[in-house]
Amino acid sequence: MASSSNNETINLDTLSPQQLSQVKKQLDEELEHLTSSFAQLHAAQSKFRECLRCIHDKAKSPTLRDNSSILIPLTNSLYVRGTLSSASHVVVDIGTGFYVEKDVKSAADFYEIKVGEVGASIKDLEGIVQAKTNNVRVVEEVLRQKMITGTQQSTPS
Repeated sequence: MASSSNNETINLDTLSPQQLSQVKKQLDEELEHLTSSFAQLHAAQSKFRECLRCIHDKAKSPTLRDNSSILIPLTNSLYVRGTLSSASHVVVDIGTGFYVEKDVKSAADFYEIKVGEVGASIKDLEGIVQAKTNNVRVVEEVLRQKMITGTQQSTPS
């Protein structure tokens, strides 16, 4: 038995080998999409952790004070000179291109919450990926059995 995406149960023994191949193909596509989402969530969580680390490092740094000269990263390899206007505030990307100025503590809280939320999503997705992987294995096993019994029936004794 396997579950389809709309939570209905299908008796795999009643399906033909061609239908089983189609079910396996669909499950493989779903698994590929879920695995891609899993990787994207891990990347997002890593970015949030890096932001959190930067905030903690900034809070500990005695050299960062109002009106000090700093380098601002525009990309991974391009920086511009800037002046720190407030050492007690940071600009936080809250998503979809919106930025908000927050004090260091609330920014750290924001990123800690984000890391936790993404971690919970990763855990949920991990369970779904494992279930889909098990479904693929079951379909492969039933398909293998059907192929074996099909070749045994077509071969005269």
